[in-house]
Amino acid sequence: MTLGQERRVVITGMGVTVPGGIGKKAFWELISSGRTATRAITFFDAAPYRSRVAAECDFDPVAAGLSKQEIRRMDRAAQFAVVCVDECLEDSGLEPDGLDPARVGTSVGTAVGCTMSLEEEYSVVSDAGRRWLVDHTYGVPHLFDYLVPSSIAAEVAWRVGAEGPAAVISTGCTSGLDAVGHACALIREGSADVMIAGAADAPISPITVACFDAIKATTPGNHAPERASRPFDRGRDGFVLGEGAAMFILEEREHALRRGAHVYAEIAGFATRCNAYHMTGLRPDGREMAEAIKLALAEARVDPADVDYINAHGSGTKQNDRHETAAYKRSLGHHAYTTPVSSIKSMVGHSLGAIGSIEIAASALAIQHDTVPPTANLHEPDPECDLDYVPLHAREWRTDVALSVGSGFGGFQSAMVLSGPERVNQ
Repeated sequence: MTLGQERRVVITGMGVTVPGGIGKKAFWELISSGRTATRAITFFDAAPYRSRVAAECDFDPVAAGLSKQEIRRMDRAAQFAVVCVDECLEDSGLEPDGLDPARVGTSVGTAVGCTMSLEEEYSVVSDAGRRWLVDHTYGVPHLFDYLVPSSIAAEVAWRVGAEGPAAVISTGCTSGLDAVGHACALIREGSADVMIAGAADAPISPITVACFDAIKATTPGNHAPERASRPFDRGRDGFVLGEGAAMFILEEREHALRRGAHVYAEIAGFATRCNAYHMTGLRPDGREMAEAIKLALAEARVDPADVDYINAHGSGTKQNDRHETAAYKRSLGHHAYTTPVSSIKSMVGHSLGAIGSIEIAASALAIQHDTVPPTANLHEPDPECDLDYVPLHAREWRTDVALSVGSGFGGFQSAMVLSGPERVNQ
């Protein structure tokens, strides 16, 4: 899917909840300093598992302003999303009461929905797995909401009184990019003037850890959790599971400019492709990701040589990092060798469906600050990953056009082009 060019879409508000930092300011301080937020799992006893590290959020829902009823009703992922909505609304200066609710929509990405609550409730109704025939009478009244991921979008819509289009986008690890891309499409086609868009996931639970253990996608680097996530490093051995959320206020450009809103960036281009090849495998030539990048650049009317920064998927698996490197060379040509690239998963882990939106936030802030966040733990670059992956330390770098990409199980490949305020005013 690619988006039309009839109406332009800008980001005017941002809310972020990530490991190591609650809020936009703390998030930027974390990733621009090169600090890592990965640690040994504390949510449950991870001793039986192959990978026992994760990037957990130090999140207190009461301190974040949620009521006891909201905490009881909402899964952790939905709590993340709603808290981010509160921050991005305040950040945007937008007053929901002054908007036509039918012109305000929601688009939320998630890969695994309400996993933590579902697992907890299954343990209850099955008597910790001892009963094959579960007793539903032990389930909480909100169990249906946990089963249906659309409940997250409903919570976001209720929070702001949005009565326009509402959707959950679940395309694995590209969900966060695709949810924002879907929101842009709705604004551009005229179905909404304002969209609350982003993604949330809270997957750090035994079932998720066991699933990734089974396919050996996550790192076994339990001896040094803070160094376990090593994208593009010769010694990388899998990703670190994370959690978190990022939500945005997206507005039609003229709508934002009329009210004098601060604009972080314009979402100038978006494209997504599927490789129709393998559920978890990637072709080494990076063709499908390269195609998504080329289409996103074309829609943005941006020449490959104008890309100032690439926010990589950079999961830290052997095949993904090789695949991405090939995709950048294939889509940007020689310019790929002179363009800074970095992976913030080295610091905040891989929060599955949420990470695409978190990386959009990182890209917009890189434009805002003219600074490229680093790839932490990159001490010995893989010779096959021979681009400029900004190791260890942030770099001051004039950034007006940022490219953010995602790659997900199922063969999904997505790319988004963000441009700075100077281009917004053109």
